[in-house]
Amino acid sequence: MQTLRIFLEMIKFKHTLFALPFAYAGALLTAQRLPSLHDLFWITIAMAGARTAAMSFNRLADRHIDAANPRTAARALPQKRLSLFSVSLYTLLSLLLLTLAAFQLSSLAVKLLLPVVFCLTFYSYTKRFTWLCHLFLGATLGLAPLCAWAAIANTLSSPALSLWGGVLFWVAGFDIIYACSDMDFDRQAGLYSIPARFGLANSLRLAALFHILAAGFFVLTGWLLALGLWYWLALAAAAFPLWWQHHLVSPLDLSRSQVAFFHCNSLLSLLFFAGVLLDVLTRGT
Repeated sequence: MQTLRIFLEMIKFKHTLFALPFAYAGALLTAQRLPSLHDLFWITIAMAGARTAAMSFNRLADRHIDAANPRTAARALPQKRLSLFSVSLYTLLSLLLLTLAAFQLSSLAVKLLLPVVFCLTFYSYTKRFTWLCHLFLGATLGLAPLCAWAAIANTLSSPALSLWGGVLFWVAGFDIIYACSDMDFDRQAGLYSIPARFGLANSLRLAALFHILAAGFFVLTGWLLALGLWYWLALAAAAFPLWWQHHLVSPLDLSRSQVAFFHCNSLLSLLFFAGVLLDVLTRGT
């Protein structure tokens, strides 16, 4: 039990709040109705497997980098509170769980399985050669609603791709803010990131631009699907945490970047899902 607790803390299991509501939103918007309990269960299992595999693999791939970075040196692997074998085992089991879930959903979900696993694992290496790593992370997390859509509809369409684009730029924006804290270390270690390449001020401006693009894609999603009042009210409400996280940080003060990273984005994700759910529940009434 102690090992499991350390593992869940290592992979930041609570950060599942970022992607899971968007996966549920993708499932709801597919047919604009509530999915079956079968589909909802296996989408949840797929998300748990995908995120756990991605985070545990990332900790394995980055263990030497984490050990050298003062901000991450206390993580479980650098401190040897978990063994390489146990984390590797958790990664493999999580990928098997994702595979099982895909086979329970749709043929398209099965076809997407290998590309998804590639994205989940390859992301960990992108910081070694490109400052576009933030966009690759966003594209990977954007697979949550995209694959949930595919799992229900067994096809993809323009609204699904628009929703993926919204998540892509939302995640890339807040990941840039998060990466600002590691700017000096990334430069010293020869790692690539937008803050290390462009500096704090320009990076925060670029993060704001990405979030404007994210809002545009979410508006496009609502327009393509002709969504109702609840969606638009929730989207308007979600604009506040999107704006607030930029208010919390500046090139001269990054002390509240963790608040901006977790609380603001968790709230945005939940507000978006609430808007989609209410729209679906009230459709036709």
